[in-house]
Amino acid sequence: MPVRSRRAAQGKAPVPGAGVHDADRNRAARATADGHWLVLGKDGRLSAYAPCDGGLLRWTETRPGGPGWAGPDFFPVANLTHLSVTQGTDGFVHLIGRRTVRKDDGPVVDVVHATQFQSGRPVTEWRSVGNPHKDREKAARLGAPTAAVGAGGLLHVFARNADGKLALRREKTGGKWEGWQDLKGGRLQDGAAAVATASGRVEVLVPGQGMTMRWGQNEPSGAFAQDQDIPFAHLPGSATALETAPERVTYYWADEATGGIVALRPGTWAIPLNSSPSYGPVAALRAMLDGYDCTVLAHRDQEGQVMLTACGTENEGAGVWWSPTGERCVGGPALAYDAYGRVVLALVGEDGALRVARQSREPGLALEHSVRV
Repeated sequence: MPVRSRRAAQGKAPVPGAGVHDADRNRAARATADGHWLVLGKDGRLSAYAPCDGGLLRWTETRPGGPGWAGPDFFPVANLTHLSVTQGTDGFVHLIGRRTVRKDDGPVVDVVHATQFQSGRPVTEWRSVGNPHKDREKAARLGAPTAAVGAGGLLHVFARNADGKLALRREKTGGKWEGWQDLKGGRLQDGAAAVATASGRVEVLVPGQGMTMRWGQNEPSGAFAQDQDIPFAHLPGSATALETAPERVTYYWADEATGGIVALRPGTWAIPLNSSPSYGPVAALRAMLDGYDCTVLAHRDQEGQVMLTACGTENEGAGVWWSPTGERCVGGPALAYDAYGRVVLALVGEDGALRVARQSREPGLALEHSVRV
């Protein structure tokens, strides 16, 4: 399966940006958000999100399929120390953050949430989801939240608590919230990866000390149960989850010892994917390439370069070959479809600007020149 980037092959700089910039055009992203920060809206337009000083930035395609983009639009969010993005099947984009307010008697920490209902439109007011700890000292040790949207469009928020266990709070029908649940576990780290299957069943994978832990629902809207510990450790924050068959999820992460990318389907052994050491989260997307069901993967290597590959879905054992894209980024890259079904690679460059490359019409997975937005 040919995988290549025209910029990498020809050594050319990105073409000038195409898109409309508002008054905040010089505001730069400081990192990438966790979760799926490049999303396709119901109207066929892509949106990208990133944290910046004082809040978050959003870029939006001016029409389905591009190539023009508007933004970045700046949304002020005071005291935001972490940002994660997820999207439901209804197209709503959920922004989940960890907020830390510094006070004379110590920090006050809680989880906050806002929703974008339509592409390019304002987000709702940020509302507190609270903290599983009432004691302020323990509350200050709450980990970074992540989320998935389950059956009925109900949001599930996960975070490591001060005791190193997994805490869950989820929406109820009607917009109210259940109380925080203690899902147990132990010695957990930040960097969980949550996913909802096509049926709305939610799973979450969490890095532990020398191992990986996983919780899931047996049925949509059901209770969560902890699965058997996975005896492979991964770098916190590197994991992503992809439904690769009906109700079957494959996890991709960077091995804790080597930094190399591996694939794992629960109940099987981890499959090394022959990559250079990865720094930051892996991006994964299921795509049809030349008539074959494939999985596209991207990651940032130790030099900051974005590496790209594609393989047969659930056939990683047949071999994976990575190609440099010629792009450098901070945080992790993102993958999504555009309105025409083309694979889109997005990244935040070292200058804090968004860059986007689309799949060309050539066979396999070939990318056009990246565009600086």
